[in-house]
Amino acid sequence: MEPLTVHTGQTAAMNRVNVDTDQIIPKQFLKRVERTGFGQFLFFDWRFLQDGTDNPDFSLNKPEAAGASILIASNNFGCGSSREHAPWALQDYGFRVIIAPSFADIFYNNCVKNGMLPIRLEEEKVNVLLESAEKGIYDLTVDLEKQLITGLGFKAHFDIDEYWKKMLLNGWDEIGLTLLNENEIKAFEASR
Repeated sequence: MEPLTVHTGQTAAMNRVNVDTDQIIPKQFLKRVERTGFGQFLFFDWRFLQDGTDNPDFSLNKPEAAGASILIASNNFGCGSSREHAPWALQDYGFRVIIAPSFADIFYNNCVKNGMLPIRLEEEKVNVLLESAEKGIYDLTVDLEKQLITGLGFKAHFDIDEYWKKMLLNGWDEIGLTLLNENEIKAFEASR
């Protein structure tokens, strides 16, 4: 995985509560076995009309959301089933950071395990970010080391578990973390 220390990017607003993983990546697209290629199906039922054209009313189809890498979401983002495909789809689409007042626990853990930073932030602060992102192009800087979000006229501190912080800063997934002890594992195996 790619380390995440400081990320500056454009924001996109997803001002809906209880966005579940079935909407993030619908079930009919779960046939792939690799982690890539899911971005094209992200929010499929919301992004596209019945005839397959872009839904002009959907927030990610707005011109100001083009190229966004930071998603500003509402309460209980990622609820529903535990499919790991949901963070894969968000990441493949281009998101690196998701900011919301709350996340479903399994979704949150799946995000950090796949190198994406989910940030829990007070609802009032998220509402300020949602409003700014909905008005037009709005960039934020997320500094994971300092646990700080800054933007034009905005500054907020966020909490993150030290274990996940270390994993993201170093670009480690759980296999990568295990492989840090590769020499010891080889020595143990050789002694058996």
